[in-house]
Parts: sequence; C-alpha cells; structure tokens
Amino acid sequence: MTELLYLKDCYLKEFDAKVIDVQNNKVVLDKTAFYVLGGGQPNDTGKLLRGKEEFKVLNVRRDSGKIWHELDKEGLKIGDIVHGIIDWERRYKLMRMHTAAHVLTMAIQTFFPDALVTGGQLDLQESRDDYALPELTQDLVKRIEDKANEIVKAALPVEIGELPREEAFKIPQIFKLRDVMPANIPRIRYTKIGTDYNACGGTHVANTKEIGRIKITKAMSKGKDNKRIYFTVE
Repeated sequence: MTELLYLKDCYLKEFDAKVIDVQNNKVVLDKTAFYVLGGGQPNDTGKLLRGKEEFKVLNVRRDSGKIWHELDKEGLKIGDIVHGIIDWERRYKLMRMHTAAHVLTMAIQTFFPDALVTGGQLDLQESRDDYALPELTQDLVKRIEDKANEIVKAALPVEIGELPREEAFKIPQIFKLRDVMPANIPRIRYTKIGTDYNACGGTHVANTKEIGRIKITKAMSKGKDNKRIYFTVE
C-alpha cells in the first residue's frame, strides 16, 4: 500500500521513500507525492534520486491496487531508498487549472443551480469540462467567466478535508459529477471554497487568488443537455 502524500499536502515538492516492488522500469514506493493519473487530472512527472543516480518519472498509474511509477530506465531494486522531486512548475499549473475548474462550476451553478459535471480533462495549456446544461449562449458564457473571476478576486481560501461517506452525503451538492460515487469509498475527500463543497481527490491551490485570471477559450454544444467549456488560466 502506497501512502499518497499529496492528499494531505498539495505543496509537497520533495520526499523520501522506499522501493517496495519492481517490474523492469516500473517501481512501487511505500509513499509518494507524485499525483496518480485519474479524475481528469494528468499524473505528475519529475525524478527519483538514488544517491547521485537519477531516474526520470514519466508516468504514474494505478494498476491492480498498486501505484506504479514508470521510469526512463531500469536499475532500482526493492529496498532502495530514493528521494523524489516533483516537476513543480507542471504540478502547480495543474493545481491552478483544477481549482479553476471548481470555480467555473460554482459560477455556472449561480445560473443553473442543479447543473452537474458530466466529464472533463485538465491539461497544461487548455482544459475542458462538460456540463448538463439546457443552453449556453455567448452572453451566458461571458457572464459565467465574469462570475468565475469575481470568485478568484475574492481571494477565498481553498480548504481540503475528509468526511465519512454518510456525513458527506448530508452536504447539499457536494457531488458535482453526474456519475454516482462508488460504494467502496468509505471516506470522501473534498474541497471547500467559500460555502461550496466539492468531492475531489485532486491537487489544488490554497487560495483562489493563486489561480490567476480564468479565460473561457471556447464553448460548444455536445448535445441537447450537454455543453462543453474550454478554459485556461493566465
């Protein structure tokens, strides 16, 4: 079992860990600060150091209950102690993008309180989210963008916490995704911006002011009740 350090500290840039499993150029660590691909957020990259020897971390995936770090070469062995270093520029940009996605959802729900996210993908240059919306005019897109940046400028703290499943389900609209939360998750991690709760396992900035300006780059219809918004942060 790998301890996911980023769940408690999104700003952790370096850490020490032990190699507990190896398959060619892939390793499992007893703990990691590298974000694991999932939830629409790309995995972290960076490097592992064994003494002065460097192994680049290319991908981080979950497979058969284990967290595998794919490296640029073989060589690490079970029992090795390594020092992990996150590509912080990449991670921080994705943190800003992810929190921006939450803020956009907050903005959309000021106009459509029951709107849910139906899909999405974060990226470094441009991200997207899909929403169950009946309409999305150019005027509405501008109003959503303005509202989102109003939230950013309010410099609201972004709190991260965890609740037992039964407690989380008592909070109105904590689940923004239309898909049902899997029943095998006993505790729900969440972000809280102002009074808005959002169940989420991703990495986020500590305050909305860190996001920068949110810019909606494109909006389109993907069906009668499915609208897509592309955005970036500046």
